[in-house]
Amino acid sequence: MTTNALRRSGSKGQAGDKIFSGAALGAGILILVTLLAVAVFLLIQALPTFTADPTLVSGGEGFFSYIYPIVIGTVIAAAIALLIATPVGIAVALFISHYAPRKLAAGLGYVIDLLAAIPSVIYGAWGYLVLAPALVPSFQWLTANLGFIPIFEGPASQTGKTILTAGIVLAVMVLPIITSLSREIFLQTPKLHEEAALALGATRWEMITMSVLPFARPGIISAVMLGLGRALGETMAVALVLSTGSLIPSLIKSGNQTIAAEIALNFPEAFGLRLSELIAAGLVLFVITLVVNLIARAIIARHKEFSGAN
Repeated sequence: MTTNALRRSGSKGQAGDKIFSGAALGAGILILVTLLAVAVFLLIQALPTFTADPTLVSGGEGFFSYIYPIVIGTVIAAAIALLIATPVGIAVALFISHYAPRKLAAGLGYVIDLLAAIPSVIYGAWGYLVLAPALVPSFQWLTANLGFIPIFEGPASQTGKTILTAGIVLAVMVLPIITSLSREIFLQTPKLHEEAALALGATRWEMITMSVLPFARPGIISAVMLGLGRALGETMAVALVLSTGSLIPSLIKSGNQTIAAEIALNFPEAFGLRLSELIAAGLVLFVITLVVNLIARAIIARHKEFSGAN
């Protein structure tokens, strides 16, 4: 190849690098601009709620008194979902990546991925028609035997449409996210790390605890945070399986509400100050999600240097 041909090839490569770099930079800037535009829109539309007479806001005691029970309900539902989905998702991911035969692992992986494609309204219908009635006997047993604990205080709901049911439905919905991402991270563990642990006489479980889990810790945190984001913002499924009401400590009585479900149920008929209230609630959810992601990034950055990725 002549010198001129090499120069032309190098020039084309540099041009391609510049185009790709510019496109990537533009995509990143577009995301930031979109995020800023959403924040500005929510803030402007919610401003009347913050400046209005507190007696005119729903509840008659100001926006804070209106929003804080819904925020707590949102956090409770998301926490229940993560408490259930996180250990199950990690366990399933470990089974697929390190225990199951190859054919079974492939089929199980496809099934888990398929769960993520099911619309949320289908999960809500399943929770409303199947799960909620099936949980009623369990709620009654909890009330009879553990009713002295505030979260199991009775009388139990006769329909099963409680915040605990909503949390279980959310757990099923976020399970594919946590499982799929954790599985991919587990499979990226360097084989030399695993083989070295086994060569030193470790059992398979000891190898996983010494090599796989430390390497995958930042990825697991990312997967859980993505699942949390899905749980915080889920609308239709919660609206279908939760009998809304005032904030109560019991998880098996009708009551409580989430921000997303509050907006979905009331937005079609809202106008004026009520519409501004719902948009303000959306702004609060936006801020909560942003804070959760920032905390997740800080945790990942803190633990990244101790992972096998480096």
